[in-house]
Amino acid sequence: MSQAPAATRPNAVLRLRWQLSDSLELARRNVAHVRQVPEKLLDVTVQPLMFVLLFAYVFGGAIRVPGGDYRGYLLGGILVQTLTFGIVGPATAIATDLTEGIVDRFRSLPMSRSAFLLGHLISDLASSMLALVIMVASGLIVGWRIHSDAPHALAGFALLGLFAFTMLWLGMLLGLMARTPDAVTGVAFIVIFPLTFIANTFVPVGGLPDGLRQVAEYNPVSALAAATRTLFGNPTALPSGAPWPLQHPVLSSVIWCVLVLLVVAPLAIRRYRVRTAG
Repeated sequence: MSQAPAATRPNAVLRLRWQLSDSLELARRNVAHVRQVPEKLLDVTVQPLMFVLLFAYVFGGAIRVPGGDYRGYLLGGILVQTLTFGIVGPATAIATDLTEGIVDRFRSLPMSRSAFLLGHLISDLASSMLALVIMVASGLIVGWRIHSDAPHALAGFALLGLFAFTMLWLGMLLGLMARTPDAVTGVAFIVIFPLTFIANTFVPVGGLPDGLRQVAEYNPVSALAAATRTLFGNPTALPSGAPWPLQHPVLSSVIWCVLVLLVVAPLAIRRYRVRTAG
């Protein structure tokens, strides 16, 4: 295989360093906004804690989970639900930047064009990881524990990281398609609420009525919640005769994330080029 001329290799390295530097600078800009308006972190700090405490202490005594306690079952669903809600943050931030003309100002600067998306991706991924840490800590407080070995536990956290990364790309695409930040909130909640509640997020799917049960069994959120519980050694409460996605939740979750990324990431990049053309 022929190698590129030596003179072109340093240029490629410099371009990569330039792109990374610009992306980190824009990520710092997004973090600086959080320092000025701490309320922006409510959805990744207070909301996860509220959901854990609410369902663990208010509903936990009324819900029975076959093969284990409800608190051990609960956290896997809340982890997935909170990361699913992670699409709202990047979608709203990108829609706001586009409507306020900030992207046009960035284009007038000698900076990498892709740094805008990468900067949002880096800062929002950090917010998602903060939410993950808070949820795990709150789960430990209410009695949740990891019962698997270290490799499976690390695989569980890696799967959640992949899912968060996937949701952020979906959120960026939504923000690039929306006309206003208000539209983002409406569309996101219309989609996210049924997606996360018609699933095994909070209750086993076996107890759902016909129609809803079939939807929940093939819901990607159900597979991800079941995969998280499986890797952490928590009760899964799968019904007898569960479909393939729930019988092989880890594999099906990885497949879902990869397929969504393969579709959404190119669409987001293309939409960004269209919105910033001219």
